Amino acid sequence: MGLFDNFRQSGKMAQSQVTLGPAEAFLAIVLIVVAADGYLANDEITLLNTVLRRMQMYRSYSGDVMQRMFDKLSGILRREGSEVLFNAAIASLPHDLYDTTFAIATDLVLADGNVSKEEEALLGSLSRALSIPQATVDKIIEVMLIKNKG
Repeated sequence: MGLFDNFRQSGKMAQSQVTLGPAEAFLAIVLIVVAADGYLANDEITLLNTVLRRMQMYRSYSGDVMQRMFDKLSGILRREGSEVLFNAAIASLPHDLYDTTFAIATDLVLADGNVSKEEEALLGSLSRALSIPQATVDKIIEVMLIKNKG
């Protein structure tokens, strides 16, 4: 038993508040998705870097700024856990990026050719948290399966 366990369990310990900007929110979600199965495949990392470089939102970000943002989010993920980071990201993600975020998350999950139970559950949670209609979810999955075939 740890020194602070009684306080954590009883809610006496203050919960940290994580606040993210729109670019951080998007990156947080895709980072959580890529790490959902417990490891980062080279294909996932390569695709993540390619996706970010192609997005208008990140075009003005230098490599150093991107690295600091990645380090910040990775630190929150390690310290606070994926649920805290996920909730903060959902709260900060602009509505016009909902479909884009789900599509890219799906693409990243499919990049290594395997969809783990954890990844599938996370995509389900993401689609529900973003209130994406099932028809849109199905369409995105279908297109990403075609894209990642072969």
